[in-house]
Amino acid sequence: MAPIDLNLLRAFVAVHESGSFSGASELLGVPRSTVSRAVAALETAFDVILFHRTTRKVSTSTAGVALYDRVLPSLTALESSLAELPEREEAPSGVLRVTSTVDLGAALLAPAVARFTRRYPGVQVDVVLSNSVIDLVRHGFDLALRVSGRALRDSSLVARKVGSLSFQLYAAPSYLARRGVPTTTEELATHDWVGFRGQPPFAGLNAKLQREVSVHTRVIGDDMFFAREVLRAGAGLGALPSFLADADLPAGLLVRVMPRLVANTGSVYLVHPGRKHLPRKLTAFRELLLEMLRQQPLSGLPPAVAKD
Repeated sequence: MAPIDLNLLRAFVAVHESGSFSGASELLGVPRSTVSRAVAALETAFDVILFHRTTRKVSTSTAGVALYDRVLPSLTALESSLAELPEREEAPSGVLRVTSTVDLGAALLAPAVARFTRRYPGVQVDVVLSNSVIDLVRHGFDLALRVSGRALRDSSLVARKVGSLSFQLYAAPSYLARRGVPTTTEELATHDWVGFRGQPPFAGLNAKLQREVSVHTRVIGDDMFFAREVLRAGAGLGALPSFLADADLPAGLLVRVMPRLVANTGSVYLVHPGRKHLPRKLTAFRELLLEMLRQQPLSGLPPAVAKD
């Protein structure tokens, strides 16, 4: 048997329950002729009479009663399921999948997710932190925070710049008390450094400086949180993104060294697939992130959870 249009079954059920074609027409909000054609199409498809019709009355046939008993539970369950789809509800709901770099995830996403789940209890948030670029469409992600030194140009994605990244030099007060505070580029060469694997110790702070000053890197790692902890512990000088280190300045855990050495290393983009029919969970989270960044720009973002 060919597939049956669910609208035909809805019309049939409405006629049975209302007891007339005109009643079904009012119930469904469609012309009476539409209901008549729907019932006729079902009778042709099943090769049975579903209703006995007279000028005064419509009564359901034995075959019609049997069909009603069989289709009503499934039709009701299906309509209920479709009506309760998460993305169709007025309030955001469902599972929101987000990905970001590890440092941005901890500094920005963590407080944003905490605020978002308090504001929208119907949403479950699934976060994957990785310094690798993940294919959002292929792996089913709703949104990503990405860092790039140039504008993102992927026609399948929507990218919105939400902030800029800057690197500066930091050290712990204990290290500076022991080794002194450098004030000239020449003095930088006499200090111990904490660096990142595959990057120059100045991390783009000054290209000329990189060529002219030879420094001794005592600690090399591949994670910014590790580098921050090593710097806090007094291992040397190091370049960190300001959003990750500036919150330590008021507490005296870190000190900014030679503040004029600043490197603007890239921008942070909020990225999501497509432009049309965006789920409410995505638009709500996007607006919350933008709201938080208006209140507290990315530079100097505190790691603590913000109050809603």
